[in-house]
Amino acid sequence: MQVRSFTAEARRAQIVGAAIEVIAEVGYPQASFARIAEHAGLSSTRLISYHFAGKKELIEQVVAEVYSEIGGFMTERVGRAEAPLEALHAYIEGYLEFVAEHRTQMKALLSIFLNGGLEYDPAEQEADVLSPLERIVREGQEAGVFRECDVRVAAAAVQRSLDGVPMMLEARPDLDLATCARELVELFDRGLRR
Repeated sequence: MQVRSFTAEARRAQIVGAAIEVIAEVGYPQASFARIAEHAGLSSTRLISYHFAGKKELIEQVVAEVYSEIGGFMTERVGRAEAPLEALHAYIEGYLEFVAEHRTQMKALLSIFLNGGLEYDPAEQEADVLSPLERIVREGQEAGVFRECDVRVAAAAVQRSLDGVPMMLEARPDLDLATCARELVELFDRGLRR
């Protein structure tokens, strides 16, 4: 494993941050190294090429960065819940809170996925995406709070509803995410409760 200096890590973070902003502003297809370098205040695209083997590696780092932020935020938020129903509410509300506070990152992520900027292998990645919700649903069933249902289907329904919110924001930038969170909490509350 290569150990990078603090300066190299800072430069990489600067480039990733600029890439997120450029992708959110102009879209993934138009997010060239030239635009990213200009946005980051770099003298040359070679500085990007020095730190990233190509656009694919840079985009993978952008996605990893956003996922890491989401993961940390959600872990902290759901970790405070003391019961499965509370955890479900925290997951839904927390995700939408993250979207509200990180619109630029979510817009960039949406553009990357919609334009084929990252390969997604459902067989490999689906379990990772759904496992926190599956655990919440399973614990709710064990506690007698949630009805018997297919845990994977229930988790996928919640996650896919949340994943659709950034698309809704593209069509309706004024969408009230707090109202959206309340509606989804109510919907899945009624759908999963025993």
